[in-house]
Amino acid sequence: MGTASRRVFMLQVTAAGTAMAAVAAARAAAVALDPKDPQAVALGYVTDTRQANQAKYPNHTVAQKCGTCQLFGGAPGAASGPCPIYAGKLVQAGGWCSSWIKKAA
Repeated sequence: MGTASRRVFMLQVTAAGTAMAAVAAARAAAVALDPKDPQAVALGYVTDTRQANQAKYPNHTVAQKCGTCQLFGGAPGAASGPCPIYAGKLVQAGGWCSSWIKKAA
């Protein structure tokens, strides 16, 4: 490996490390969605799917959870994750809102 190739490799490693640190910092800075947030209230968001208003949302089932929603941006098994409906704020994986869409298999 020539000197130029080593420099390019080191620059790539440094850039990748910087990108990974930026992603980690952004995730750490993410804010949990407050169920009292006006948009959360409008969409019936609850932190526990069992608390969903069955009278208002009769098609809701307890199997519907943010963690099983197509919009959920958290890793499988994560306790929370970002949701684009709420500008990337963190929603509870066990939560629910009326925007729930079954995750494609």
